[in-house]
Amino acid sequence: MTEKMVHSEAEQTSLIAGRRLKMALGIIVVFMIVEVAGGVLSNSLALIGDAGHMLTDALALGLSLFAINLAGRPANQTKTYGYHRAEIMAALANGTVLILVSIYIFYQAYQRFMETPAVKPPLMLAVAGIGLVANLAAMSLLRKSRSRSLNIKAAFWHIVGDTVSSVGVIAAGLIILFTGWYLADPIIAVIIGFIILWGAVRIVRESADILLEAVPEHIRIEKVEAAVKGIPGVEDMHDVHIWTITSGIYALSAHLSIEDQMVSQSTEILSKVNRLLADDFAITHTTLQMECKSCPTGLVCNLP
Repeated sequence: MTEKMVHSEAEQTSLIAGRRLKMALGIIVVFMIVEVAGGVLSNSLALIGDAGHMLTDALALGLSLFAINLAGRPANQTKTYGYHRAEIMAALANGTVLILVSIYIFYQAYQRFMETPAVKPPLMLAVAGIGLVANLAAMSLLRKSRSRSLNIKAAFWHIVGDTVSSVGVIAAGLIILFTGWYLADPIIAVIIGFIILWGAVRIVRESADILLEAVPEHIRIEKVEAAVKGIPGVEDMHDVHIWTITSGIYALSAHLSIEDQMVSQSTEILSKVNRLLADDFAITHTTLQMECKSCPTGLVCNLP
């Protein structure tokens, strides 16, 4: 698979993801308004928390959509990698917002543990049920795209958290309806907060790893080196750097020590190395400096 093919596939994936994001955003905005009204009228913290999370969902989906459009812009003389990292920055921002949302839910739950207000369970249940349907519809739209983009994954986690919130609100409503135990509302809210926090921390960690140019999780440098050294004509591989440009696009730079031979033969070795890296490790963007130890001047020979 060539680098051009990978970029073309990435562009096609972004187009599909963009359309699905737009549909999911429309669903979330409509039902967010319903939940805000329902939360206020029923006096339910769990429902208000769910509505607040739907608001962050709408912002997150909007940010993700903006990042996808920005990432589609071509590279130029000042941004040679283009705007691919815009998606990662959006994922980091979304993950950070999710952490703040969970902290807000914890704070509000604490307030309600101190003084538990009455809640109207019938309205709470009706609105939460509608919200659950909306979230499941949005989840189904983004489910297939989440594995190919950290940006979409962050947006998907927003909706997953909101879906769990809706289930929690329904559970709290049923408990209050049949037992009158109003503490179920803030308890469910805390559980929802921890679930949101768990997903948010993962998104932030993955985004930070990409921005820090850490080695992708599915790649081990020692395995890459061993595989490349197994190619006839390659004596050593060193100064290896592997990083993620954006979701699904991986890059590598390294020095290859090769046997002293004709330039045409070294070009064949280079092709074999690139093919192996693409097929076995999904690394399609490479910068390889080829060296030989037998240069008559004693200097490193740089071959194309």
